Formats: sequence, structure tokens, C-alpha cells
Amino acid sequence: MSQQKPSISTSFSYETLEETLDIKPRIEGMMIGIPKEIAFQENRVALTPDAVSVLISNGHEVMIEHNAGEASHFSDKDYSEAGAKIVYSRADVFKAPILVKSAPVIEEDLPLLQLNQIIISPIHQSVLKSSILEGMMAKKVTAISFENLKDDSDSYPIVRGMSEIAGSAVMLIAAQYLGSANHGKGVLLGGISGIAPTKVIIIGAGIVGEYAARAALALGASVKVFDNNVYRLKRLQNNIGQRLWTSVIEPRMLAKQLKTCEVAVGALGSQTGRTPMVVTEEMVGNMRPGSVIIDVSIDRGGCFETSEITSHEHPIFMKYGVIHYCVPNIPSGFARTASQAISNVIMPLLLEAAEEGGFEKLVWHKLHLRSGIYIFKGALTNFYLSQRFNLKYTDLNLLIASQR
Repeated sequence: MSQQKPSISTSFSYETLEETLDIKPRIEGMMIGIPKEIAFQENRVALTPDAVSVLISNGHEVMIEHNAGEASHFSDKDYSEAGAKIVYSRADVFKAPILVKSAPVIEEDLPLLQLNQIIISPIHQSVLKSSILEGMMAKKVTAISFENLKDDSDSYPIVRGMSEIAGSAVMLIAAQYLGSANHGKGVLLGGISGIAPTKVIIIGAGIVGEYAARAALALGASVKVFDNNVYRLKRLQNNIGQRLWTSVIEPRMLAKQLKTCEVAVGALGSQTGRTPMVVTEEMVGNMRPGSVIIDVSIDRGGCFETSEITSHEHPIFMKYGVIHYCVPNIPSGFARTASQAISNVIMPLLLEAAEEGGFEKLVWHKLHLRSGIYIFKGALTNFYLSQRFNLKYTDLNLLIASQR
């Protein structure tokens, strides 16, 4: 049997097909709510009028409670001119599908929360209650915390911004209370030619410690830094660009240096809970009268044994003749700058979520954002919180994968 040759028919024609691209389902017109904060010592607002203007120009709606920006010196007129809707009922603001707060959710907020709401706010783990977590989980909310939110470089942009403000502000506060008018030693922070420089002790070589050291050195003070992490001490010296006196936290050495210092700054951090208390009452008692202690770590318990929480209205108290400044949330005292720093992170995040088609799709593509989510659709996804409050933990990666 003869085998026929294959033939190509001239009737066939080939056409070029159009390329099809994957078009992301962009969300049109997100509704964002900004309530007025009623939490203790909170003067910040999560979005500035400039940020609101950008969101409005991108087709989104913003609802803000009356006088929400007043403490940061942003008026209702500023927000109205930016395109925001001013509402006078707190309950109306909480009806927005996306809620942006500069203070943690409190028990008074729980009845106002909506089902499947997205909340972007701080969490303040040291003062968090189990009842608040359970209330949010019952409403099936998705909650994103400021403290754990990461950016593309795997750093914490809001924490860094607030730490920079606190570190820079510490030396301004110390200079104020060293003056004679505030019963301080009557010395100028930094000193002048022919006079020995003011001695500043900084406990903690994180971002707060670094910016406090920068400010003190710029004023001409003598700076000594303590931290138990040698890597952080090396990083601080490298970032500042000059050799500093540094030491690990050794009680005898720390007590010796505190005896002769004018300013002591507590800037130790803690990833899990309370800050370690490294300065005893006896060490404080041996300090010079009129010296100033600024305990930045007070919102996590403080690292001075004599520290007690104060307020922006009554910021100091005297103990053993030493001035104690123990105001939690120092950046809130510089509310306008702090609000702008928060807004610079939150506004691009909201725009990115809209471009990706919502927060669910955003966390699918942006893995670094998952660290900021501690409740996802009512499921607790933060392992530390589940252990602390004995609540059921669910792995976020598995939850997101199950949604696909």
C-alpha cells in the first residue's frame, strides 16, 4: 500500500490574535471613615486633608467625624475643602466599610462596628483586653495594626516614623526641664565653650535611642548609650557616623554613669510585652537633684522602677529630687507632625488596595502586609495574642489560600 505525501491546503489561513492581558478588578469608590478619637492622650488623626484630597481625586469617598482633626490643628473646613463629608454622628462614621483610626479600638466602639468591616488602627498590646478582641472577632472584621505593618523593605514604617518623632522630641523636652524655671539643675543642654558638656545617658539603641543621640550630639552634649544587643549598638554608631561611648547593660556600670548624668532616657523596646526594668529605685535615689528622667518606654511598663504614667497636661513629677517625665505616646504631643507621618503610610496603602481590587487581593500579592493583620474575617491570626488570651489561633496563610 503506497503511502501518500502530506499536503498543505491553501484554503487554510492564519490570523494574528490580540494579546489578552490580566486586568485587575479595580475597586471603584471605596468608602473610608475617620472617627474622632476619644482614647486617653490621643491627639492624632489618621489621614490629613492633603491625603483625603488625593483619595477623593482617585474616586473614593471619605467621611470624617466633626472636629476629628481639631487636636492636630486640622479644621473641618480643611477636610471639607479637600472633598470629605463631615458627619456629626459617631455611629454614621462607623458605618463606613473601611475604618481608619489613630488610636486602638476601645470597648465603647464595639457596638458600632459593622459586619465584615476593615479596621486600620494601632493595637497597643500592653493594654489590650480579651473582651475587645472577642468583640471584633464576633463582627467578622479584618483588623490591621500600625505596629506590625511592614513595607516593601520589610521594615515597620509607622513605628519608625513615631520613633523618630519621639527620639527627636526627647532632647527638646529634656532641655526644657533642665532650666531653672522648671526646678531643674539650671544647665543648658549641650553647654558652651569653656564649660563641660551636659551628660546624657540613653538606655536602648533602637530608633528612639538613635534619634535621641543625634539630637543630643547636635546640641553638643556628651552621649553614652546602653543596650544589651551589641548589634544594635554597632548599627547606631554606623548610622550616626561617629564613634560613641557604648556599653551593654551592666548594673554596676549603669549605676555609676547615672550618678553623674543630667539626663537619662529610657528607650528600651519589647516585642512581646513589658519592657525590662533595668534602673532600680536605689539608682534613681543616687542621681543628682534636678536631673531629668524621660521614660519613653512607659507605655510598655517603663524601664525605671520609679516611673509612673503622667499626662500631657501634667507631664512631670519629682521623686528623690529627680524630675520624671513619663508621658505615654510622646508623638501625640506633636500631633500634626505625627498625623502627617501616619497619613504618608496609610494613604498609599488605601490606593494600592483599590488598585488590586480590595484588601483580600492585596494581601495575596503583597506578602509583607500579612504581618500587620491580627484578625482576618473574624479569625485571630496573631500567635502571640492567641497565647496570651487563650484564644483559637488560625494561620493567616492558610486562610488566604482557602479564599482562592
